[in-house]
Amino acid sequence: MLPQFKVTVRNLHGNGLRPKNVYGIVYQERMTGNRQNFLSTGIYSVPDAARLSRVSTWRIRRWLRGYRFRSNKKQYHSAPLWHGQLEPIEHSLALGFLDLIEIRFVDAFLKAGVSWAVLRQAHERGAALFNSTHPFCTNRFVTDGRDIFAELHRETGESSLLEIARSQHVFAQITRPFLKELEFTEGDVLLRWRPQTTKGLVVLDPTRNFGRPIVVNHGVPTEVLASATKACGSIDEVAHWYDVADAEIEDAVEFEQKLAA
Repeated sequence: MLPQFKVTVRNLHGNGLRPKNVYGIVYQERMTGNRQNFLSTGIYSVPDAARLSRVSTWRIRRWLRGYRFRSNKKQYHSAPLWHGQLEPIEHSLALGFLDLIEIRFVDAFLKAGVSWAVLRQAHERGAALFNSTHPFCTNRFVTDGRDIFAELHRETGESSLLEIARSQHVFAQITRPFLKELEFTEGDVLLRWRPQTTKGLVVLDPTRNFGRPIVVNHGVPTEVLASATKACGSIDEVAHWYDVADAEIEDAVEFEQKLAA
């Protein structure tokens, strides 16, 4: 069971201050000493990052913590692929918004057949080229990433990179499902994630409600709206309770159902 760490945050409607449960973990400002960091970075437990990214908790922990393994009776250590935005708290991982998006891209490349060794090299080169600890999250990687894989193919001869090396289209097929949902500044800084829903009213924004999935106009967590709708069976009633539009509730329910599928 994860330890509890608390942070003092404003309640749903901004009326006063109170401790609030965020993604199954309660955070406390006095333990972190950096409340502002949470407010601009977003914060997620590993189980909830797994729920949002559809990547297992053990894989996420291995990617960010590294792991030990044995080969030919010798023990080796595989270093973390990258270091998370937030320091572990009481030995438990706490992930930021960029970590969440990086996880989705790493998973996509692995599923496309990119080996772990080549993926690590691509990450290192992207980090150096784009001056970023989370290079897959940058808009630069969208345009330059295929060239990195093409170069690695020439160096390693790895057959799984052949299609990526030959075709920008193949690289786009791997990344497009994520890229069309991401919003960047003109300077290629990742701002927010807008998951595909019928009306486009769900957003994950690290500067709003700790990066939790919310409805964009009123900031109510999708999980809250979906649970309330399931409990009472009436969108109109939930809309009255939370003073939100029916369309926002419909999108919140759709988003949460997709996560549960």
